[in-house]
Amino acid sequence: MNHYLDLKLLPDPEFPATQLMSALLAKLHRGLHDLRRTDVGISFPDVESASHGLGARLRLHGSAEALDKLLALNWLSGMRDHLNLGELAPIPAQVRWRCVSRVQVDSNPERARRRLIKRHGISEAEARQRIPDSAGKRCDLPYATLRSNGSGHSFRLFIRHGPLLDKTTPGTFGAYGLSAQASVPWF
Repeated sequence: MNHYLDLKLLPDPEFPATQLMSALLAKLHRGLHDLRRTDVGISFPDVESASHGLGARLRLHGSAEALDKLLALNWLSGMRDHLNLGELAPIPAQVRWRCVSRVQVDSNPERARRRLIKRHGISEAEARQRIPDSAGKRCDLPYATLRSNGSGHSFRLFIRHGPLLDKTTPGTFGAYGLSAQASVPWF
């Protein structure tokens, strides 16, 4: 985790930054999945200054070798006109660390009712009584809207930037470059 690479979205009159960031994350997910890499993490350095969403910059973190292999995959096809690809660079000497993780929110009571009906064979009315519409949880974290490769349904990938830490915490990253244990440099 000694190098980084910034991908900055360019302003586009046709597509909002939130839509472009979602497309960029979907492409990154496919690239990390295809490479089977667990040593590349991500962060969103502009998230705190963004009025909403994840901001316009995605930062990739990893070794120079891991990031080079990811770039060699050409996972950015179709996105290059929409972003400025920075230079691969070593992380600064003085950094703090933080975990950037996925938060799963059970926000859809209708889906929970369907699951209850299917698993327990109860009526729709009984399921509605057990799980009212008010049972849906809200989440104020920034998110990207992605589409499941398996089911084809779209979903929100909520992302939490954890507290700043003085030391790195080891671990692995999932196919979105997120981890609840492993930290990435924050600068």
